[in-house]
Amino acid sequence: MYSFKNDYSEGAHPRILNALIESNIAQEEGYGYDRHTQNAVSKIKDLIHNQNIDVHLISGGTQTNLTAIGAFLKPYEACISANTGHIAVNETGAIEYTGHKVITVDSNDGKIVPKKIQEILNSHLNEHVVKPKLVYISNPTELGTIYTKEELKDLSEFCESNNLILYADGARLGCAICVKEANLTLSDMCNFTDAFFIGGTKNGALLGEALVIKNEDLKEDFKYHIKQKGALLAKGRLLGIQFEELFRDNLYFELANHANEMAHLLSKGLKEANCEFLIDSPTNQIFPILENKIIERLEKKFNFYTWEKIDDNHSAIRLVTSWATKKEAVLEFIDELKK
Repeated sequence: MYSFKNDYSEGAHPRILNALIESNIAQEEGYGYDRHTQNAVSKIKDLIHNQNIDVHLISGGTQTNLTAIGAFLKPYEACISANTGHIAVNETGAIEYTGHKVITVDSNDGKIVPKKIQEILNSHLNEHVVKPKLVYISNPTELGTIYTKEELKDLSEFCESNNLILYADGARLGCAICVKEANLTLSDMCNFTDAFFIGGTKNGALLGEALVIKNEDLKEDFKYHIKQKGALLAKGRLLGIQFEELFRDNLYFELANHANEMAHLLSKGLKEANCEFLIDSPTNQIFPILENKIIERLEKKFNFYTWEKIDDNHSAIRLVTSWATKKEAVLEFIDELKK
């Protein structure tokens, strides 16, 4: 059975595996002081065109989020997230376990707009309630939607004027940047946020995310937080080698672009079969609405998540393509659906 459940079912791109093998016996410094990590950090700084940022390689998205948000906030401060946000839905209360409340706002498309943030600020005005301090966004969102450069700029200006930290979860950031309509670059992500991370786990790496911190006030002693949260790997080279290879050339974006292209091919075939969609997503997560009896038949050959009940006879499913998704599998899914 071919899986469209997620974009981390496969291992890693062969170039990364080869790089790990070729460097396996060479001795390196630990805890991120190896030459591969230093080279990867240098490449990311060059790509973002900013030598003043701090870059930290961390093993996974949840560890990155809880380490960053836990470090950025004072004990009485809280973060604002869309009700679909990963930290609000899928991280087992990790952020609240660090002592910081997650205040959610309703969102139909997974995105946050200044108006919704202002409503939260208006209702949190004194020391009897938590103080909203950090705005958490995902790009792409958990629904596959994206922030355009203008949307991110507006959000950034609002946060700056209200003394709020803007933090972006970039687990699938490559897929967002590869959408031409977004008109977005890694430099833009850095310019318009206080901190964000570049996801490797879901874009060809075995594991790993690259956290970028721009705001000077958030940089101090951050490695202490990484160590305290158990996220500082002794064999930091394992992360460094992977990001070094992903950003040696355009591999990172080639892999993300492939994931998007496979999703677009899948969407095209679904539309030809007269499918409607729960939401319009330009990235590698799509949400077609199908009859339940058709879903049951497709489940005999493919793995995917049933996402949301629409009515007694229809449900939305989530299909996710990856850097390694085979075109033949996409065409087979479309063919099976048309049958």
